[in-house]
Amino acid sequence: MTDERKDPSEVPETDTALGKVSSPYDLPTEKFPTVSARNPLPRTDDELEFGSANANSVTEQLPTYRAPGADKQTEVLSRDPAYEISADQVPVADPVPVVSDSSDLSTGRGTLDLGLLVLRLAVGGTALVHGLQKLTGIWNGPGLGGFETMLADAGFEQAKLLAILGAVGEVAGGALLILGLLTPVAAASILAVMINAWALRQASAPGLEYFAPEGTEYEMLLGICAGVIILTGPGLLSLDGRRGWARRPYVGSLVVLVLGIAAGVCTWIFLNGANPLI
Repeated sequence: MTDERKDPSEVPETDTALGKVSSPYDLPTEKFPTVSARNPLPRTDDELEFGSANANSVTEQLPTYRAPGADKQTEVLSRDPAYEISADQVPVADPVPVVSDSSDLSTGRGTLDLGLLVLRLAVGGTALVHGLQKLTGIWNGPGLGGFETMLADAGFEQAKLLAILGAVGEVAGGALLILGLLTPVAAASILAVMINAWALRQASAPGLEYFAPEGTEYEMLLGICAGVIILTGPGLLSLDGRRGWARRPYVGSLVVLVLGIAAGVCTWIFLNGANPLI
């Protein structure tokens, strides 16, 4: 048995009579031209020599496509004068002023920040030294025990707790006011303490007393200044100077002022209850 394919004409008639059909693989295969030294196989683009008479292979040239009218000259359209607008007829919007937050914040404020600094130093310094007198007894102060006794004699309940809160409130509030840090909260604590100090001094003397030493001018003045600082803000010469409410206080400062007043009034009403105006 060999692998040689047979020509259909060479198939015996007996195979045809028996119903045997020849396979297409029995047909002879196509013979490719042999490569010789005279007709070598091209290996590079230069050897292919496209378009030349000596080329070893014939390439098919594809027809190029040209759109209809491609050979015509470009038509220049005329411009309608009705749509021509000169540069001076084009409307220009008015410039909008831009406010930059990065500008110098001190421009136009004058000596306002210096005045607020002096006010803070005066109120904070006064509250700080009086709080240290009550807390530590320094500068001939009553100390924490003497302050507690004074509150108990004035009719306050929870005198020990109030003594601690009052002394710490004055010291912390005064120190924070000097630094200009958490200014609204610091001023509100001093305001609450001054409301109770005003009510205590007013209740100890019959009628309305204002002038010192028996009157309430010191407590009233210090409390009003603390409230003013809440409303105006600490100014730029403070640790809070970069905050928005420090430069332009608004509703938040008013809320803190109301809370400070409410804290002082509620402390007097619920822990003392005396009428300071009688």
